[in-house]
Amino acid sequence: MHKRAILDKILDKNNLNDAYKQVIKNKGAAGVDGMTIDELGGYLARNREKIILEIRERRYKPQPVLRVEIAKPDGATRLLGIPSVVDRVVQQAISQVLTPIFDSQFSDNSYGFRPRRYAEMAILQALEYMN
Repeated sequence: MHKRAILDKILDKNNLNDAYKQVIKNKGAAGVDGMTIDELGGYLARNREKIILEIRERRYKPQPVLRVEIAKPDGATRLLGIPSVVDRVVQQAISQVLTPIFDSQFSDNSYGFRPRRYAEMAILQALEYMN
């Protein structure tokens, strides 16, 4: 598939709307810019064309990721990166187009980081092979 065709699919109005809806559904905290999910719709309404133009012209710059420490049950902590809500919409729009293209190329035996697959499925499959 031609690069321009993929970019056009990513920046398609319906794809961007679906990405926005998914980010809203996932909720989540504000990133380094402090913008919340509740503020996202208004911001995108005012800045949508600018964001699309920046992406097309390769000038879009994601915000730095907010680093927060999350407590683990054993008392230790782990770092979590929180992208800005705008960057999450852009990431989601990209993922919605690229995932179907690349997922079809993975082995049926691959379970990591794939839609509708999880580690327990890999364990169940391994047990089935052993039995």
